[in-house]
Amino acid sequence: MRICILYGNPLKNDKDFELYLDILKQGFEQEHTVDLFFLDEMDLKYCSGCWSCWWKTPGKCIFRDDADGIFKAVINSDFVIFATPLIAGFVSSTIKKITDRLVVLLHPYVKFIDGESHHRARYDNYPSFGLLLKKELDTDSEDIRIIKDMYDRFAINFHSQQRFIKFVDTDLPTEVVAETNL
Repeated sequence: MRICILYGNPLKNDKDFELYLDILKQGFEQEHTVDLFFLDEMDLKYCSGCWSCWWKTPGKCIFRDDADGIFKAVINSDFVIFATPLIAGFVSSTIKKITDRLVVLLHPYVKFIDGESHHRARYDNYPSFGLLLKKELDTDSEDIRIIKDMYDRFAINFHSQQRFIKFVDTDLPTEVVAETNL
């Protein structure tokens, strides 16, 4: 199985989170192939909403940056982990940036799912995913609910399943490995 970890932590001095991910990656690598992307060290542009990835260059973003490697790793994975600290009650801008850019992996055409319009799949299979979050001191249940709701919507549009939300502050890496059900 292939696992893709998208790590979006702009807090350069957060060595605890990196250590957590290192232990997590080692746990996965005992049985799986792991791709780990340090997003804040990559050249990643924000989605401009130009629709070029749908109409002009189907399946390819107009920006020539490091995202192409991420797109390939994500769509060829069985499981994706979005790993981020919470900043001002939400995921980091880097994780949000790559989440938005994953629209390149979908068709522009829509279909109705439970009375809502969602993009059609471009590929036969999409990976399940989980969220690995580091809480702030003032993180509350509403912050978590908003994030969960956003990624629940993402799961529907991405033809996927959100398997978990785990917290580096309380959940051990071995629990995250077990929760992926791979």
